[in-house]
Amino acid sequence: MRNADRVWRVAVPAPLFEIFDYRPPPEWTGAPPAAGTRLRVPFGRRRLVAVLVGTAERSELGVGALKAVEEVLDAAPLIPDELLVLCRWAARYYHHPLGEVLATALPARLRQGAAAVRAQLRRWRVSCVAEERALEAVSRTPKQARLLAYLRAHGDGVDEAALHAEFAHWRGPLKALLDKGLIETAPLPASAASGAEAGPALGEEQRHALARLQAGLERFHPVLLDGVTGSGKTEVYLRAICEILALGRQALVLVPEIGLTPQLVERLRRRLPGRLAVLHSGLSDGQRQTAWLAARDGEVDVVVGTRSAVFTPLARPGLIVVDEEHDPSLKQQEGLRYSARDVAVRRASMLSIPVLMGSATPALESLYNAQRGRYEHLRLTRRAAGARAPTLRVLDVRGRPMREGVSELLLGHVRSHLEAGGQALLFLNRRGYAPTLICHDCGWVAECRRCDARLTLHQRQRRLRCHHCGAERLPDSSCPSCASTALMALGQGTERIEALVRERFPEVGVTRIDRDTTARKGAFEALTAAVSSGEARILIGTQMLAKGHHFPDISLVGVINADQGLFGVDFRAPERMAQLITQVAGRAGRAERPGEVFIQTHHPEHPLLLRLIRDGYASFAQAALAEREQTGLPPFSHLALLRAESTRADSPMTFLAQAAAAARELDTPGVVLAGPVPAPMERRAGRVRAHLLLQAGRRADLHRLLTPWASRLAGLPEARRVRWSLDVDPQDLL
Repeated sequence: MRNADRVWRVAVPAPLFEIFDYRPPPEWTGAPPAAGTRLRVPFGRRRLVAVLVGTAERSELGVGALKAVEEVLDAAPLIPDELLVLCRWAARYYHHPLGEVLATALPARLRQGAAAVRAQLRRWRVSCVAEERALEAVSRTPKQARLLAYLRAHGDGVDEAALHAEFAHWRGPLKALLDKGLIETAPLPASAASGAEAGPALGEEQRHALARLQAGLERFHPVLLDGVTGSGKTEVYLRAICEILALGRQALVLVPEIGLTPQLVERLRRRLPGRLAVLHSGLSDGQRQTAWLAARDGEVDVVVGTRSAVFTPLARPGLIVVDEEHDPSLKQQEGLRYSARDVAVRRASMLSIPVLMGSATPALESLYNAQRGRYEHLRLTRRAAGARAPTLRVLDVRGRPMREGVSELLLGHVRSHLEAGGQALLFLNRRGYAPTLICHDCGWVAECRRCDARLTLHQRQRRLRCHHCGAERLPDSSCPSCASTALMALGQGTERIEALVRERFPEVGVTRIDRDTTARKGAFEALTAAVSSGEARILIGTQMLAKGHHFPDISLVGVINADQGLFGVDFRAPERMAQLITQVAGRAGRAERPGEVFIQTHHPEHPLLLRLIRDGYASFAQAALAEREQTGLPPFSHLALLRAESTRADSPMTFLAQAAAAARELDTPGVVLAGPVPAPMERRAGRVRAHLLLQAGRRADLHRLLTPWASRLAGLPEARRVRWSLDVDPQDLL
């Protein structure tokens, strides 16, 4: 058979598990392209960008019945063999169509068929004539003046990513400054070379951890770096990366949130003697494509990114680091529902390289893997530079006077620490002013019309908002049920705590950090700078502050409501509560100033809470693991969750009943089905939701059922009337 006559096997970005057969383009005469090459193909009435995954001598349909590939988009394979193998594994493990997995691995523009070329990035700097003309030229344009001052402070120039982070609107002022000749452009390589600033001396535990890492640089070596907050985990990461760079290899560093990226990137730039690229959703499509291709081509040494960066191709892979490995943000919650941590471990295994997972509060699954000998468990039990761990205390608020959910006891401790020259952080993982608006006369409650949820009052913006679907409206001036004007805001949010603190401490600077106050570009950096400079003495915030931030003068942390996580619907709620409390407590006493943490609760006798406060997170985790073992919950069993939703009230339950029947027909021993049942929040964004849970003691049994079952779901009679998704190892059962 001639090469040109072979059937091309193509993975199409569609919710279908099949690999589709195509004929070569009519003009094609040579050998087929290599697997990993992008193609443009006709698919139904659409033209899609797909990926060639193999060839065959014949097709079941017969070559004459096949459509022809329209265009070969790449002269050489865009997706390297190693990444293609990883995507095949992810498709099998998460039971997701390979074409959609490959699309997830590609930057947006490459998914759309753009040429695989790296853009010539630019930086902007103050021109040589700016000093003479600057004041006069921008005297009446504040935005231009601020931008010019920023560029002047960065003499070597700044790139688009830096301007995005600092200014909400910079393109107009930038063009005006260019037109005036006050600034100029200069080319910027795909990744700027970093410095090699010396780091602090390592402590004994850090030296031991680094030695163990050095011993495993030439093989697959999964390591759980379990270090208390402030123990210097990042310094161990840096030293390990330096070792890898010295061997001529690349490092991939994953962080759970964009908010953590700028601080880590700045530290890496100062410390590492290599070129660095960044990948996250805050960048433009062109920036992400350029960074992705530079990593693939070996033009950068270190790649730092959020969840999706785990699929970044590497020319010389040497090390993968997963920071805050416990964080739920590392699990994708739509489309391909993958865990970036678990994919990173699998990828490291395929590449025979080490993977370093760090956390002050490791996930119970990771601790279980360490106990079973699957991961090496390295511990950092002492804070770096001699800083002392904060003292944790329970504040029993039962029967005590409270204002806006804050006890007078806690407010008194805040004042004491302020008078001693410290700063205070008040933590409440609920934004807005109050989670409930209720009528005092008849009991009416403001509820979302599209969700089974109450609307949260945001006082400053005068809006009622649903934190689940995003719907919002003006607050009611009177009760829609009884026309009473006696409407009351019940419960606490960060906005309400801020109002109380400003009233009680009018002489003190106060800063609130949550999704509302940090929505504008540069806002987060400006707010944290106010805390670091001492301008803000009291900081109020949500879980955005729970990790990765160093505020050396914070000596008190107050946890407003520890009870939220003790009685949650999801079995992981206590674990999440303990992680949040431990992480936010770690913000206190990070320098020479001793720290105190006060935890308000109405359940001071709760055994898991007492264990956490008295003996620390490690002891809590052991108790929680014992409880999970007794109840047969992960990591002592394995779960998959089939979700369905529809605007038709009966369709989700009908579809899941059909799915359950199909699963029972497969008769797989060791797998238990629970449901179908309505989801804990049955109605969300106007759609009715239901769940079917599958549980197995052995992972192999679960996947033995899922492999044939997942491909049958789309063919069920009710499948076209619902949106459905299969979540393997779900982290959220809501």
